Amino acid sequence: MSRLINTVLWLSLLLVNSAFANALSPNREFAADISLRSWVEVTDRDLLSLNEVMQLPDRAWDPVDLTDTQHISDSQLWYRLTMDNGRQYQYRLLALDNPLLNRIELFHLVDNKLVEHLITGDSLPFEQGKIDSTALYYPIEFEPYSNHTLYIRMESPGAARLNMQLQTPTRLIPQLKSNFFLGGAQLGALTAIGLLALFIAITSRSSSYAYYSGYVLSMTLMVAAIHGHAFQFLWPGVPQLQSLVIPFLIPLVMAFAVMFTEKVLRLKKVNLRQLQLSRVTAATAVLLSLTSPLMSYDLAIRVLIFMVIGISCMLMFFALDRALRGDKLAKLYSIGWCTMLGSALYTGMLYLGLLQADFKPQLPVMAGLTFEVLFMAAVLIVRYNDESRAKQDMQQKALEQTQRLKELREQALKDEDKTKQKLERMVQERTLELEITLRELNEANQKLTETATIDSLTQLKNRRAFDKRLTAEGRISRRQQTPIALLMADIDGFKGINDQYGHLVGDEILRQLAEILQSQLKRSNDLLSRFGGEEFAIILPNTSAEGALQLAEQTRQAVMNADIRWQDVRIPLTISVGASATVIESDQHPKELLEQADKALYQAKQSGRNRACLYSPRDTRVTEFRSQM
Repeated sequence: MSRLINTVLWLSLLLVNSAFANALSPNREFAADISLRSWVEVTDRDLLSLNEVMQLPDRAWDPVDLTDTQHISDSQLWYRLTMDNGRQYQYRLLALDNPLLNRIELFHLVDNKLVEHLITGDSLPFEQGKIDSTALYYPIEFEPYSNHTLYIRMESPGAARLNMQLQTPTRLIPQLKSNFFLGGAQLGALTAIGLLALFIAITSRSSSYAYYSGYVLSMTLMVAAIHGHAFQFLWPGVPQLQSLVIPFLIPLVMAFAVMFTEKVLRLKKVNLRQLQLSRVTAATAVLLSLTSPLMSYDLAIRVLIFMVIGISCMLMFFALDRALRGDKLAKLYSIGWCTMLGSALYTGMLYLGLLQADFKPQLPVMAGLTFEVLFMAAVLIVRYNDESRAKQDMQQKALEQTQRLKELREQALKDEDKTKQKLERMVQERTLELEITLRELNEANQKLTETATIDSLTQLKNRRAFDKRLTAEGRISRRQQTPIALLMADIDGFKGINDQYGHLVGDEILRQLAEILQSQLKRSNDLLSRFGGEEFAIILPNTSAEGALQLAEQTRQAVMNADIRWQDVRIPLTISVGASATVIESDQHPKELLEQADKALYQAKQSGRNRACLYSPRDTRVTEFRSQM
C-alpha cells in the first residue's frame, strides 16, 4: 500500500424551514460534530436548473427520512439547507461519509449570491475532490452575520444514504486517522490472509486454499471499492470502473465461496446432488459477474442482493446437513457462515427498504464477511492440522516399511526448512518496510502538528498555541510565585481600512503589524500570537505590571511611528493596548488574567483609542498610561 487511507468527497445539506425559521447557527461553542439531518429538506421533483429549485414554494420541500435515502433508487433528489452566522467568524466542514455517490452538484449561496458551484462524485476523476479523502468534506467560511444556503442535486443509482455532519477542522485529522486505522486494519488483515492462503495453495497445490485465496482477495478488492479506497488508490483517473467493479466482484466472491465450500465439506465424496448444485451455482455466479456491465447499476444490485441471500441460504443448508451428520469441519463452517447469512439478510433488507438503520447499509455485510473470513481461516487451520497429523502417521508407517521413503521425507523436511526461511525473510522485509512507513508517518504527523499551531496569514502562533502556552506559563508562575503579564493589542479603525483600501491591504497591514510587534520582544520566552481578526496577544513570563505597561506603551509608539505603505500610499496606523499582570494562584487564574487584559483593552478603546491601559486588581479599575509627548 503506497498511501494512507483517507477520505474523497463530501456533501452536506442543511435546511431552512421558512415557516418556522428553523436555521442552524454554527456558533463557536459547537466544538463537537453536529448531525444535520434535523435541518435537511428534500424534494424529488425533476428539476434541472438552480433557478427552478430556488423558485419552489416551501411546501414542495419535505424533511429527510431514512426510507427516502437508504434503499436503492435511480432518481434525482434535490436537498436544501440554510445556516445563519452570528457576529463571530467561523470555519466549519460539511461532511458526508458515502464514497459511492455517483454525481453530486452543489450550489453554495451566501446572502442569496452564488459563490461556488461544485460538481463531484465517483463518476468524475478522484483528483477533483477538494480533500484527499474517500468522504466528502466541503469547507465553509462563515463571515460575521452571513446567511448560507446550500442546494445539492444528487444523482446516484445506488442508495443515496445521508450521514451529514457539521464538523470543526480540529476534529478532521483524528477522524481521518481513525478511519485509516479501521479501514487499514480490515483491508490489511484480509490481504494478509488472502496472500498467505495463496502462498500455501501454490506451495501445497491445494485447491481448497486456492479457492479460499480467490474468495478472500476478491472480497478484499470489493471492500476497498465499497469504502472508496480502490477508487482513491487503484483507478483514481478511471471513474467509469466505479459503476462496474462492485457488480462484477460480488458474484465473483460468491462463486469462490461456493467452490471453497464444496472442497471444505467434501461434497464430491458425500453428496453428488449437492455437488452438482454447487457447480451450477458457481457457474451462474461467474456468468452473472461477466454480464453485470450490461445491466443498469440499480438493477444489478437488486439482482445481486437476492443472489447473495440465496447462495448464503444454500451454503448454510449444506453446512447444517453435514454438521448434523457429525462432520467437525461442517460445524465450525456453520458458525462462520451463519454470521455471513445474517449480515447479508440484514444488508439486503436495508437496501430493499424493509428495514431502517442510522449507519451505512453495507456495514453489516462487510462485518459479517470479515468475521466469516477469519472463521474460515480457523476452519482451514483445523483441517490443515488434521491433514498434517494424518500425513505424519502415513510417513511413520512408510518409514517402517522402506528406507527410500525415509530419504524422501528428509528431502521434504529440507524443502520445508527452506520455505520457513523464505517466510522469515519475507517477514523481516515486511517489518523493515513497516518501520520505514511508521517513521515517515511520524514525521508527517509532526509537520501537521506544527502547521496546526501557526496562523497562515501572519506566520505567528495561533489562538490554539496561545491557549496552550498561557496554561503552561500560568503553572510556572504558580509554582515559582513569579508574576506573568499579558498584553492585548487591537488595531484602531481596522474596519475602515478594509472598507477604504480592501481586504488585501488589510491582510498586508496585519502581516506588517505582526513584524513590528515581534521586533519589540527581546526575550526568547515572550510569545506573540494572533488572537483573532485584528487582535494580537503577547505573553510575558516573569514580568511585573510596570514592565508590562512600559512594553505596551513602547509597542504602541512603535506602531504609531511605523511607515506602513501600500503602493506608495502611507497608511497611518494606531493600536490600543490592554495590559494585566499578576502571580497565578489557581488553574482558573490565567483565564481571569486574559479577561482583565481584555477589559483594559476595552477601556483603552473607550478612552479615545491609541493608548495603553493597565488593569488594576486592587480597585478593579483600569489605569491609563500617560506618555510624555
